[in-house]
Amino acid sequence: MGIRSEKERNTWAQFDALQLGSGWDEEDIGKPQILVEDAYGDSHPGSIHLNQLGEQAVYGVYEKGGHPARFHVTDICDGCAQGHDGMNLVLASREVICDMIEMHAGFVPWDGMILSSSCDKSIPAHLKAAARVNIPAIFIPGGSMRPGPGQTTSLVAGDISLRQKRENEITPDEIRDYKLTGCPSQGACTFMGTASTMQCMAEALGLALPGSALAPATMRDILSLARKAGRKIMELTEKSICPSQILTPAAFRNAIVIHSAIGGSTNALLHLPAIAAELGLELDPEIFNEINSCIPHIGNINPSGQHLTESFWFAGGIPRVQMLLEKYLDLDVMTVTGKTLGDNLETLRKDHFLERGRGYLQNYHLSPEDVITPVETTKDMGSIAVLKGSLAPEGAVVKYSACEKSMRSHTGRAVVFDCEEDAHEAVVKGKIRPGEIIVIRYEGPRGSGMPEMLMTTEAICCDQALNGKVSLITDGRFSGATRGAAIGHVSPEAACGGPIAYIETGDLISYNIENKSIDIAGIDGQQMDAARIEAILEKRKAAKPIKIRTYTGVLRRYTENADSAMKGAGY
Repeated sequence: MGIRSEKERNTWAQFDALQLGSGWDEEDIGKPQILVEDAYGDSHPGSIHLNQLGEQAVYGVYEKGGHPARFHVTDICDGCAQGHDGMNLVLASREVICDMIEMHAGFVPWDGMILSSSCDKSIPAHLKAAARVNIPAIFIPGGSMRPGPGQTTSLVAGDISLRQKRENEITPDEIRDYKLTGCPSQGACTFMGTASTMQCMAEALGLALPGSALAPATMRDILSLARKAGRKIMELTEKSICPSQILTPAAFRNAIVIHSAIGGSTNALLHLPAIAAELGLELDPEIFNEINSCIPHIGNINPSGQHLTESFWFAGGIPRVQMLLEKYLDLDVMTVTGKTLGDNLETLRKDHFLERGRGYLQNYHLSPEDVITPVETTKDMGSIAVLKGSLAPEGAVVKYSACEKSMRSHTGRAVVFDCEEDAHEAVVKGKIRPGEIIVIRYEGPRGSGMPEMLMTTEAICCDQALNGKVSLITDGRFSGATRGAAIGHVSPEAACGGPIAYIETGDLISYNIENKSIDIAGIDGQQMDAARIEAILEKRKAAKPIKIRTYTGVLRRYTENADSAMKGAGY
């Protein structure tokens, strides 16, 4: 097997000398060379263990006659960035990580590439980079964290943090007990948030090995899958199977089908279009409505359901979902196994993959059908909707599977804020009334980097007076763990002069998820026809300039160049 860098090595002798000075052997120079890039670092539990997965991948490369080289660009955590300006950097980090991998993959003509991460922005960054660089590549998901006490997740923090801000509602012992148990191990948070969703999307797209998404991060299986990925990249290199042959329109459609079925994060509507764009493909937001209207929602997974991601993997994970939805999928798509999706599912059936997980579920007195609902008993269709109307001409996104049915259609009085911090304070201090619609603007990609609104949505859901009675609409984004009537990605955003910039407290907003609509329904408490509302908005536009926030460094580059959220918010 030849190596891609032979020409460059013969052009400049220092190339070999530098690698030999880094510990390579002379024989290594002539082997296929594999970039092993992970998000390992001390930043959070989703990254702390990735060095172990990278190590196993390295062994697999060596076994098959290649030579690996390890690189690291760690990621940052939405949880640690919650509630302060650090959150503004999180989505921008996706672009920075992708750019760094492009640099690592471009300065040497590698023969193949292994990528590994666990969480919200590093996974889409890795998938974007795989598409952009387009050399043989395979992705290793970082797996799931262990459940907390009583099958809880780290988002017990929502209740803890709300009561912590109110007088005499919590004891120091309650706070300490949560801190000691909220994140009990390495791995991605154990709900179907963005981290878990994007692990599932990597597998559903065909870039990760079958059954690898959400494997428990503390079990032997994930190490075995990483070793197997190291072996498999050598096969992909030999056959010259590149991401562009895997990430086809049919593969993206398959992924959206799976996303719909499992109740995936709204952030996938940022990440999937951004990945597709690297290949010159465009995902029309309407494809999400089309698919969600006909795909059974079979994932009984928190926050849209009851169970946690570890149990989802024990129940069969993405392969079981694919098997149940075979008639909706293109089974002929190529994957990183070098075989089709249909071939992969048949192999898993013969390998007893589903049977092994069933035994682990019995430890929790569960069956696979408790976690992944049989299609024939499923009543609900889909999980995500794209809404359009006078408030969001380009679109807005809602995860209706995590929204009470009573709040899927609502008209209410807007209470408008220009940043999340002010909105959150209003919730904490009891200034929001049932039936009202909180509007948070200037939090889109161009406004502030598109932070997530989890702190505020959790404050609403943890307040008994407001839970199920208050909606939140924003040009920002949400955590994949968001519950309730939460409508985000409103586009055009306020910073780009979208209608959301010109509504005022007291105006009426109406949305209907079934009809896929979101409109300004009245001014100052009075319902009006669309023409009159438009005339009033035009007057406000003339009198009220858009607020422009100025930033420095990477956040300035991002906010000045980011695309619309409905196009993936990349640059």
